Amino acid sequence: MTDSKPRLEDVVIPALLRHARYTYGVAMRQALAQAGYDDIPKNGLYIIGGMAMDGYPIPLGQLIKELRISKQAAGQLVDTLVERGYLQRAEDPVDRRKLTVALTERGRAAARTQGAAREKIDAELFARVGHENVKRTRRTLAALIEMGQKDGNQGQDD
Repeated sequence: MTDSKPRLEDVVIPALLRHARYTYGVAMRQALAQAGYDDIPKNGLYIIGGMAMDGYPIPLGQLIKELRISKQAAGQLVDTLVERGYLQRAEDPVDRRKLTVALTERGRAAARTQGAAREKIDAELFARVGHENVKRTRRTLAALIEMGQKDGNQGQDD
């Protein structure tokens, strides 16, 4: 009897990306839940992790653009993260008409937990395929992202 399931190497890239993202997401969500951060909404991991990497307040408008969701949905997400103590809003010191968002101490602690879970997955990945293959994959994904940005295809996920 033959196995009708395709080998992962034969699966199309969009499907591979979705499933690879799932591996990270599950690990991070489990670690966050165990540490008491089980109330982070969808897309919240992206905001918390990204802001922790940047390490400084960012303009709310920039965050909305990077999320690639509607302004209303992004506003609701930020509202939820503020209400749950992960983010704080402040006036932009340069332009008082604009708002910035920054991580609170709770947000930074959640980001550390999320980062530790991501690093665990990375370590297993390095052990399986080696650092050079991971670097090569990062370069390939960066090129794919740049293609989308150049062509203006970074608007909606399908």
